[in-house]
Amino acid sequence: MKKLLVFAIVILGFSAVSFGQVSASASSTATIITPIAITKSADLNFGTIAVSPTLGGTVALAASSGIPTRTKGGAGGVTLPAVAGTVTAAAFDVTGLASSTYSIGLPGTITLTGDISGVMTLGNFISSPSPTGTLSAGGAQTFYVGGTLNVGAAQAAGTYTNATGLTVTVNYN
Repeated sequence: MKKLLVFAIVILGFSAVSFGQVSASASSTATIITPIAITKSADLNFGTIAVSPTLGGTVALAASSGIPTRTKGGAGGVTLPAVAGTVTAAAFDVTGLASSTYSIGLPGTITLTGDISGVMTLGNFISSPSPTGTLSAGGAQTFYVGGTLNVGAAQAAGTYTNATGLTVTVNYN
């Protein structure tokens, strides 16, 4: 009988080890948010510009709504006629998760090619707001982009455009 009792204690001892194991579990969650999206609502247009046959210059266009400010710079070879033509900062509409912040990515420089001949570079891009924006409670915001156009001396007359466009990016912060 003592042997049976010892055997039962040994069996219970091994069984106690399996009862000593414990476990816990964690819940798993994922939150899917509204994708951020961007659309162009206005093109970047510097309007009409006159240039000297011997001096080049620059025209900076502010990043603002309405009629943005154009300023000339450089060696004084650029004139901004009173009849400015269409002058607009580029405008982009962003939509996404309400009240979220996002970053704005702007290109370094782009090249504009004349419809007859010639090229000009456009750079020093700035956005408003910059460098981040915040979506409204409705999940939307418009931001504006301006830049500086480098005009060469005796720049050929014509309309200059960029075939690939002014590409900006937005990402949630």
